[in-house]
Amino acid sequence: MTATDRRPGLTLLLVDDHAIMREGLRRILESANSDWHIVEAASGYQALECLRRDPVDLAVVDLSMPGMNGLELIRRIKAEHAAVRVLVLSMHAEEQYALRAFKTGANGYVTKDRAGAELVEAVRKVASGGAYVTASLAERVVQQLNGALEVPRHAQLSDRELDVLRRIVAGERLTDIAEALHLSIKTVSTHKTRIQEKLQLPNTASLIRYGLEHQIVADSGNSGFDTL
Repeated sequence: MTATDRRPGLTLLLVDDHAIMREGLRRILESANSDWHIVEAASGYQALECLRRDPVDLAVVDLSMPGMNGLELIRRIKAEHAAVRVLVLSMHAEEQYALRAFKTGANGYVTKDRAGAELVEAVRKVASGGAYVTASLAERVVQQLNGALEVPRHAQLSDRELDVLRRIVAGERLTDIAEALHLSIKTVSTHKTRIQEKLQLPNTASLIRYGLEHQIVADSGNSGFDTL
């Protein structure tokens, strides 16, 4: 598709590694506006290929994907395709993920359990130049910023360290993490050591326990579209 034969309405790029999730999103969006043209990508790398090939108005991005994670994809989109708006759709309802997404360049953030009720509104608002965040999440973000809510220890982790922690909590071996992130085993081991030092945790079991307690978990692929 070229600029001369581009369809009317918005062109949306759905980026999620779960086909069922993408299908659910497509159903919601197509039922809202038949003029919206929807393109799908199963990974961050596929998303960048789509963006290089076709004009896109808004990308709906999952944070938890194998290989290139959502934060890195947002960073690449903003660097290489600055005009593209980005809406994050994530299973993570914790304010730390939203803060990181917005700092990286996202224009909106919706949790997957609210997708059925809020996705269309969020797409319209972000595509029109505004910002969007789920109300309950926005309240917690404000509370954390003004000191009313305690900042968790993992807030001090870098984006890469948080990604490594999430994968450890999900049960991935260091070799698997290294392969997925295109890093050496030594680098991943160094990340793990730094994570333990920052969180003041002695071993892998304590890391997993901490991650589960703070909902630092991998996306299970559950679409969350109970309202459809």
